[in-house]
Amino acid sequence: MKIELAKTEIIHFVGIGGIGMSGLALIMKGMGFKIQGTDISLNKNIERLKKNKIKIIIGHKKKNIEKATILVISSAIKNNNPEVISAKSKQLPIYKRGDMLAHIVSLTKNIVVAGSHGKTTTTSLIAGIFSKAKLDPTIINGGVLNSFNNSARLGKSNWCVLESDESDGSFIKVPPTYSIITNVDREHMDYYKSMDRLRGLFKDFIERVPSFGKSFICIDDKNNLKIIKKIKIKNFYTYGINSKSQFHITNINQSKNFSEFNLNIKLPGKKNIKIKNIKIPLLGLHNIRNATAAIAVTLTIGISKEIIKQGLKEFKGVQRRFNKIFTYKEVEFFDDYAHHPTEIKEVLNGVKEAYKKEEIVCIFQPHRISRLKDLTNEFSLSFLKADVVILCPIYTAGEKIKLGFSYLSFAKKIIKNSKVKVYLVKDQNHLTKFIKQTIYGKKIVIGMGAGSISNWMRELPKLI
Repeated sequence: MKIELAKTEIIHFVGIGGIGMSGLALIMKGMGFKIQGTDISLNKNIERLKKNKIKIIIGHKKKNIEKATILVISSAIKNNNPEVISAKSKQLPIYKRGDMLAHIVSLTKNIVVAGSHGKTTTTSLIAGIFSKAKLDPTIINGGVLNSFNNSARLGKSNWCVLESDESDGSFIKVPPTYSIITNVDREHMDYYKSMDRLRGLFKDFIERVPSFGKSFICIDDKNNLKIIKKIKIKNFYTYGINSKSQFHITNINQSKNFSEFNLNIKLPGKKNIKIKNIKIPLLGLHNIRNATAAIAVTLTIGISKEIIKQGLKEFKGVQRRFNKIFTYKEVEFFDDYAHHPTEIKEVLNGVKEAYKKEEIVCIFQPHRISRLKDLTNEFSLSFLKADVVILCPIYTAGEKIKLGFSYLSFAKKIIKNSKVKVYLVKDQNHLTKFIKQTIYGKKIVIGMGAGSISNWMRELPKLI
């Protein structure tokens, strides 16, 4: 008699339309769990779930959980949600996404990618190498991979490659076999309150790697350097352009179509290795670091450098990571997810390195009032490599807090600190008219933000 795992449970996802929630739901459905979910509106993630025959209900109501035995809630769900209230009255178990993810991942050998920036691309690069090596991993990502047009995929092997979520500290609950720490930046301070606490949790996460596993830490990042100084058992390797890196990046060459670099690898007790002419179809030093993290972990688990190089070279990319949308006359339009000052700077640095002669126009939509308030000065300094900034209204993401200062004064601060021209637009229609009337000639236009700006950019071709 074969007994299946938790097949008698009906698992209800509240806020199932988010990229993380939808990915987890898809994986659990593939594993044989009975999955259903609710959200406030339709989106592409929900469309993908429906195609996989997952029951979706629009709107949050008590009756939606009549048959549910377990609830999974996203970090955006409040305690006054009617489904949460009903579940509590029924004494149903309620798990956050991070908790449920940890339970699922515990069943696998895994690579967990953590950090403030670069997680999605790094996870995707590893997944590409694994696929090239025919290892067929389960993938849980924070972005949609172009290779299979989804953020998650259930593989046939016992390997799992996943992007962790540090926004609410839940990443610490995931038991890693191997882990990657890309960087640690001032983000989600509404939860962490202090950088000391944030760094402390990352230290704890690194120390959760078992003796037979390994962590890979970028030491180009100042906060990562502070963290590793406090780690007692040095069960990790380092990577970066820092000459002390064990996976040391050298000989960088960047063009419009690819980045190329070498790696010098010096590991304790092992023969030195040099990997030359590594090519990735991505721009920017940040993506070279992401690729190096992918190389480090896949080489460590035994994938050959030839397969690794081929997997990187053939990488199909991730949606909303400097994706070209269209060309209008001589102007090239791109879409990017960058919504933090560090991300904006890294993307613009990479674009400037590749497009030396073109004027760079950045259309920026701030994401969350709390983030803009906390990082006002950092944002004002992040556009140094742009020529023009078009500032869109803030995407509040449901936050009901006041900015506390003039939005116009923020624009003036960008002008002063980043030495760029800044224009404010009122809405999507105003943006469209502005672009139609003023943007021409040989230019690169990049839409940046985590809110509705992506849809605005993708609707531009039919509007201008």
